[in-house]
Amino acid sequence: MARPREFDEQEVVAKATALFRRRGYHATSVRDLGDELDLKPSSLYRTFTDKHTLFLRALDYYRAHDSAEAKRRLEASGSCREALRDWMIWMISDAPHDNVADGCFVVNTATELGTTDNAVRERIESAFDVTRDTLEAVLRRGHAAGELAPDLDIDAAVESLFTTVLGLRVRERARHEPARLLAAIDFAIHSLGPEPKRHRS
Repeated sequence: MARPREFDEQEVVAKATALFRRRGYHATSVRDLGDELDLKPSSLYRTFTDKHTLFLRALDYYRAHDSAEAKRRLEASGSCREALRDWMIWMISDAPHDNVADGCFVVNTATELGTTDNAVRERIESAFDVTRDTLEAVLRRGHAAGELAPDLDIDAAVESLFTTVLGLRVRERARHEPARLLAAIDFAIHSLGPEPKRHRS
């Protein structure tokens, strides 16, 4: 009869996510994981097979939680500009309590492994597609509500905002001054153009 596991698997994945996000894949050893998760290497191998498999689980865990929070913020009530600005500010404010900016796990991984690991690359591109699709949905919602100019090129706006988002997450990781990042956010929102004037009936 198999012995019951003495740990919560999801809790282990969550802790591994935080460690991988902070240190990266190559700089995190199995010993580091064992120390952080308080597990013997044998338990890690028995449950997750190897470090790479645990890393993929961690990346999936992060994507699910990050995407859910982003969706909640972008679908919040208010104008599309307000939703976009709130979301971008949340991204650069989402640092641990010790004030060390860990950055976005997906973006960090893209720069470390994105061109050398097919399984990782698929997950990164999927995450990026979700971000683009969400941005497009918010802009189209604002366009339909008359909050954006009728002639706004939404496809180009999506790519511009997406590029800004990636840059913000890299700069957050580099611990650039929040005031400068906020200025970049406000400029990106301003680039959508003035809100059309509403005519009174």
